[in-house]
Amino acid sequence: MPAILIDGKAIAAQIRKEIKAECDALKEKGVTPGLAVVLAGEDPASQIYVRNKERACEKTGIRSTVIRLSGQTTQLQLEEIICSLNENPEVDGILVQLPLPRGLSEAKALAKIDPAKDVDGFHARNMGALVTGASGFVPCTPKGCMELIRRAGVPVSGKEAVVIGRSTIVGKPMALLLLNENATVTLCHSKTADLKAHTKRADILVAAVGRPEMITGDMIKPGAAVIDVGINRVGDKVVGDVCFAEAGEAAGFITPVPGGVGPMTIAMLLQNTLESAGRRAQIG
Repeated sequence: MPAILIDGKAIAAQIRKEIKAECDALKEKGVTPGLAVVLAGEDPASQIYVRNKERACEKTGIRSTVIRLSGQTTQLQLEEIICSLNENPEVDGILVQLPLPRGLSEAKALAKIDPAKDVDGFHARNMGALVTGASGFVPCTPKGCMELIRRAGVPVSGKEAVVIGRSTIVGKPMALLLLNENATVTLCHSKTADLKAHTKRADILVAAVGRPEMITGDMIKPGAAVIDVGINRVGDKVVGDVCFAEAGEAAGFITPVPGGVGPMTIAMLLQNTLESAGRRAQIG
């Protein structure tokens, strides 16, 4: 039997409706959630991502401000802008669009963001909170993966989970989120010996390695939930890290590419911004 499709596009649309309702409620209390995006340089993909975020904000009632900087912006100028946003009471979330132009330090820029406004969840303090189980913002893509798993009704507690990819943006936080939900987690990477032996045990398989269709059908445990984070351009097509046609015959649940994890990343960014605004409303 073919796998059940986890439609990230439809789930993200439902989440945006929920966010809009909560935004409307906050506005009645005099608080309009605000997201500030810092975009440096002319990277075409970044331009598209930022436009998508602007549209998503507009549809949900979140005020979006984009600070566009030239590729010649200095590190000092970038950090001064971030600090000014930290001090702006109407900004609930700050996002520095990556990658930054050559010569600018992403690590230093992200470290300047107030952790309470770090809606991307990349600040070391928020990463540390994820490790310790404390309250903090969770990176948007792994948070979106967990929401897909939850809304699809896939059980996590006591299950074997395998995450392929160890980036700080997806792989490591994904492994921690699954662990925090009582899964038994294996984190695989480019140096893992006999990857197939690990993936065949996985009740939940998350592929976030950035290699087109490297996960084939014979690597998947029958009935597993397969979450494909990869976005790879092959010719005129966009494909994931999972061979969808083959995997769909073996898995119990599967996300498509495009239309799976991608829409959830922006939805979780909006959700984190809303959460930050909710704290401001309580303080006020």
